[in-house]
Amino acid sequence: MGDGSRTWRPRKRLVALAVASVVALAGATGCADENGGGGGESSGPIKIGVLTTCGGPFAVFEAQSLSGAKYALIQKAGGKAQGAGPRDGVSGAKVAGRPIRLAFGCSDATPDKATAEARRLVENEDVDLLLGPLSGDEGIAVANYAKSQPGVTFVNGTSGAQETTLRVKAPNFFRFGGDGAQWMAGTGTYAYEDLGWRKAAILGEDYSYPYTLAAGFTGEFCALGGQITKRLWAPLETTDWSSYVNQLPRDVDGVLFLTGGANTVAALKAYLNFGGTIKGKAMGGSSVLDPTAFGVGPQLAGLAGGSPVPLGGETPEWTEYVDGFGKVYPKVAAESLFTVLYYDGMEAILRALEQTDGDLGGNEEDFRKALDGLKPAFPNGNVKLDDNRNSIQPAYVVEVVEKGGELGFEVKNEISEVDETFGGLFGADTPPPSRDKPGCEKGNPPPWTS
Repeated sequence: MGDGSRTWRPRKRLVALAVASVVALAGATGCADENGGGGGESSGPIKIGVLTTCGGPFAVFEAQSLSGAKYALIQKAGGKAQGAGPRDGVSGAKVAGRPIRLAFGCSDATPDKATAEARRLVENEDVDLLLGPLSGDEGIAVANYAKSQPGVTFVNGTSGAQETTLRVKAPNFFRFGGDGAQWMAGTGTYAYEDLGWRKAAILGEDYSYPYTLAAGFTGEFCALGGQITKRLWAPLETTDWSSYVNQLPRDVDGVLFLTGGANTVAALKAYLNFGGTIKGKAMGGSSVLDPTAFGVGPQLAGLAGGSPVPLGGETPEWTEYVDGFGKVYPKVAAESLFTVLYYDGMEAILRALEQTDGDLGGNEEDFRKALDGLKPAFPNGNVKLDDNRNSIQPAYVVEVVEKGGELGFEVKNEISEVDETFGGLFGADTPPPSRDKPGCEKGNPPPWTS
């Protein structure tokens, strides 16, 4: 994990983001395979499947994920947007002289649906490569399915369950965006030192990704001396969050919300309706720190949390990405982890294809070696892969801020080179994150806390 230093980089750029309403995905976009099937080994089109959610509570992230993947083709492969909408196509994209064709898969955040769509893309649509999925349980399921398809390479979208790479370890599954625990590096310290929390409660969705987010926060916060007095988990399909909010203890310093999409807005509004305070008293997981949460209203200002991307950042690489994306897809949030990590995944695919001159022969072995050796400088920072093909990457503590009547973001802290072990806390032999694991234990904080 490098020197394990805790790097403070205040950023003052405020970004107001519009949140587009999105509807369900309708098949493939600009990508009908008129050339007949996949691209073969070294000639003809290369067919890439993009798997995301277009139904369920995370349907709102469809626009970000699809647009992020397509923007990489526009910026890195000479593609041209056929329209500004997320379901409009991209034409003219090529890598190593080979045309890129896309086929889209539509899931609903459930592992069965994600596996079925991955199977359709691989076995019926004959994609050469698959980018996705979006959600935690989906990623575990698709990584297990990948083991049955040794001739196809899978690159994760935003699925953040720790188990996907730390335990499943499919040799043809690569993750360039890390897991949810990595994304929460720095948040436990921020809660303990900056906000002065000593007791906290957790409210989240009841599945693997929020468990992983909680593992990162808990491992750090408790190691410093904090206590988690209650963990509440609601079914993913919950629409009325009032009963769960009403169960939160009143004698805590703050609440960590681990929700996403429509659930974030519903949970935080219920919290406010019960007299809760956001600034200094509530924090969020990485999917909470997303422009979709702006639907809560101006009361959201002051909400801090963890993110794998520098929301509100000011580096030239980040601002160039944000500005360029906004010109192509002005109604989609450039500053969303779902946009950025699908962009990163597609960029990694393109870089490896360039290195292998577009050759996908031999069960894509040379292509995978190229993927494994990449050390890309993405807009969100420098990334490299570990032995499990999971990224070592920066993490950011960000805050929702208000200026001139608009909500945006500001980077509060950056932690460099966070790996999947979280400074040695997690391993393949430790119990996977769950409703009550890891426990809240004092001592042995990760190195960036010192």
